Amino acid sequence: MDNNDRDEVHNCVIKLRVNPQRRREKVYIGCGAGFGGDRPLAALKLLQRVKELNYLVLECLAERTLADRYQVMVSGGDGYDSRISDWMHVLLPLAVERRTCIITNMGAMDPPGAQEKVLEIATNLGLSITVAVALEVALENSEGGKSTYLGAAPIVECLEKYQPDVIITSRVADAALFLGPMIYELGWNWDDTNQLAHGCIAGHLLECGCQLTGGYFMHPGDKYRDMSFPHLLDLSLPFAEVGFDGKVYLGKAEGSGGVLNFSTCAEQLLYEIGDPAAYVTPDVVIDVREVSFQSLSRNKVLCTGAKASADSVPDKLLQLIPNDCGWKGWGEISYGGYECVKRAKAAEFLVRSWMEEIIPGVSNHILSYVIGLDSLKAASNDYDTSLWNASDDIRLRMDGLFEQKEQAVQFSKEFTALYTNGPAGGGGISTGHKKDIILEKKLVRREHVFWQTGVKHNKMMNSNNQKVSIKEDLLENHALQEPVFLPMAQEHHSDFLSSEIDIFPAPSGQKIPLYSVAHSRTGDKGNDLNISIIPHFPPDIERLKIVITPEWVKAVVSTLLNTSSFPTSDAIYKRDKWVAEHVKVKIYEVKGIHSLNILVQNILDGGVNCSRRIDRHGKTISDLILRQNVVLPP
Repeated sequence: MDNNDRDEVHNCVIKLRVNPQRRREKVYIGCGAGFGGDRPLAALKLLQRVKELNYLVLECLAERTLADRYQVMVSGGDGYDSRISDWMHVLLPLAVERRTCIITNMGAMDPPGAQEKVLEIATNLGLSITVAVALEVALENSEGGKSTYLGAAPIVECLEKYQPDVIITSRVADAALFLGPMIYELGWNWDDTNQLAHGCIAGHLLECGCQLTGGYFMHPGDKYRDMSFPHLLDLSLPFAEVGFDGKVYLGKAEGSGGVLNFSTCAEQLLYEIGDPAAYVTPDVVIDVREVSFQSLSRNKVLCTGAKASADSVPDKLLQLIPNDCGWKGWGEISYGGYECVKRAKAAEFLVRSWMEEIIPGVSNHILSYVIGLDSLKAASNDYDTSLWNASDDIRLRMDGLFEQKEQAVQFSKEFTALYTNGPAGGGGISTGHKKDIILEKKLVRREHVFWQTGVKHNKMMNSNNQKVSIKEDLLENHALQEPVFLPMAQEHHSDFLSSEIDIFPAPSGQKIPLYSVAHSRTGDKGNDLNISIIPHFPPDIERLKIVITPEWVKAVVSTLLNTSSFPTSDAIYKRDKWVAEHVKVKIYEVKGIHSLNILVQNILDGGVNCSRRIDRHGKTISDLILRQNVVLPP
């Protein structure tokens, strides 16, 4: 972006807005994407179904995707999310027609590059648009690739100065993508901290897309969370109606499937939150302990109770700095039939031994597990390992994190040697290696972080007639269709939760699985994990508080740190010692939703960007917790 397209540089110190104007009594903001792999067609359906939308946010940048973009960029590729082309081809025609502004963080490491791509796409579509960018800038030499979580101020400036059709940002905090248009439209100022708190919570609830409206919620066998396949297929992305007074209504499209209720909102409220008394965002620190939800209809929920914490504005911002964490090498092989588990054990022994012959001590860098047996460690606390003999279709996977590329390559070679040197009947070997980076975190004072905005317009080459024909063709190709259901799904089609499910206190004095008492969702931040425990019968929280203690949690999650599916007694001793010294567990009560929020620190093998586990985010750990048997007191 040329300098004459940019505005002045600002630091991140909070400066009150001068005479902010209330442009609307309420604003409608939708979430069109909850992560980088979300579905553009689902976002188009939201635009088509909810005509009131003023803004559509595409939240596509996480620590994993930011690290990926950095690696691609330093290798000569795009620093922005290349899928922005797919999204804009689908969404721009209708968004421009409806005057719905699209806001996205797909700019990642290079918002100006993404800006040029979007302008090019708009020109090819026959659309005349304005595209603004909001990005962090470095005023002096600094670590390459650093990225700071910015707040909503750059987005507010873009809206005030440019009234753009699209805003593309760098690493702006997820909730701030939604908060920016609220501040602009509703006339809020930076010292309206309680309104900001409600706005940020609305953004936090929306930011993961369909996780609020039934996605990542359906669970066959759980009467509180089961739903038909058609309802899961026809999910609606969520939107919020936010008033100038901070009142927040969450919604999904009329006639859509999925589910929006107290339970889905409660799970998303606690997702990726640590201390609920101090949920830190760049714009405001929020106390969510009294947040609650009231269902007004199948498609609308009122959210209340958010407030600013005592220390309402953080004086430091979170900065991410990419650093090398080594080279990943991995291999997989399948075994089936009689004693296949023992053959996998033999194969693991051989690969570790071969690596030790060449690089003594390197076996400590290798983690192994058996897919179809224990790869997720989702066994109950009284699981009978003799049941392993019943397994007859498994796949051994081994992952190593090595200091040098040559070691990762050697690991792949040694693993491949199982074809002729390992136990009988092994097949389907796959191996690979790649460089991994970790995003180191540090807090920096607001005055040391700088941002800038800018704007560009495309130069139209097409006539008005061509513009209309292209738009009509795109809308026809992506017209809203009724979901196509497979025969198996049609048999189970029903109106999910069309009638109230009777809920009763969980039984006491007997062993029961935790999933019959509560539901859960896990979220990751770096090497830390949070786990929500949300009882189906709210008063059961008092008994759950007695059973679910830090010691209980440590005992359950300790198996995640096994480096092998076949640990020796010495390995278990060392694991438990490490857990006692390094794994920290804090349990918080969230009274507004009668729930517990568990924070487990140092449990994710270094975090998503360098973890050797098959589930690098730790998302499946919620079922590890719910699988456990508990005995509730009277």
